[in-house]
Amino acid sequence: MPVAPPIPARPPLADVTALLAYQGPAAALVAGLKVRHNRAAQRWLAEGLALLVPAGTSLITWAPTSRARVAARGVDHARLLAEAVGRACGIRCHGTLLRQPGPPQTGRSRAERLADGPRFAARYDLSSHAVVIIDDVTTTGATLAAAGRAAVAAGARTVAGLAAAATPPPASPTGPPGRLGP
Repeated sequence: MPVAPPIPARPPLADVTALLAYQGPAAALVAGLKVRHNRAAQRWLAEGLALLVPAGTSLITWAPTSRARVAARGVDHARLLAEAVGRACGIRCHGTLLRQPGPPQTGRSRAERLADGPRFAARYDLSSHAVVIIDDVTTTGATLAAAGRAAVAAGARTVAGLAAAATPPPASPTGPPGRLGP
C-alpha cells in the first residue's frame, strides 16, 4: 500500500497525518469503505489510524459529512471510522461537531476548496480536551482545518487531524509528480 505523503498542518491544527496515499490499492480500499460499506476495510483502516493517534489525546471526533451525503450513502463513514479508531485505542469518541450548510467538496478544485471550504460548529464545550479529528480522505486540508477551527472555538486545548488517506500533492514545476518542490 502506498504510504501517505507528509501533510502540512493548516492552522489551528497542530498536526495532520494520513495512513495511506489515496492512489492505487489504497484508493480502492477507501472506496470499499465509502461505497460498498466494507467493514473489513473499516477495521483495517481504524487499526492503522489508532497507531497514529498522538499521545495525550483525550477525545476523538470526526469531520461530519453533509446531510445530503448521509442520506445518499445511509451512513457517515468518517463517523464509523472515528468510532472504530476510538475503540481500537481506548479513547472516548464523541460527535462534537455539526456541519453547516455549504457546497460539497467533491469535484471542486483545490482553489475552490481552500477559498470556500466547509463550515462546522461545535456542539459541546471542549475545554481542556486534546482532540483528534478523523476524516476518510484529505485533499487540501480544508475540511480538517475548518473542523479544527470549530473545536478550538469550543475550547479544545490542542487539535490534530487524522485521515485514512491523503491525496498526493500536485506535481511541482521543480520536481516529479507527487513531490513538493524545494
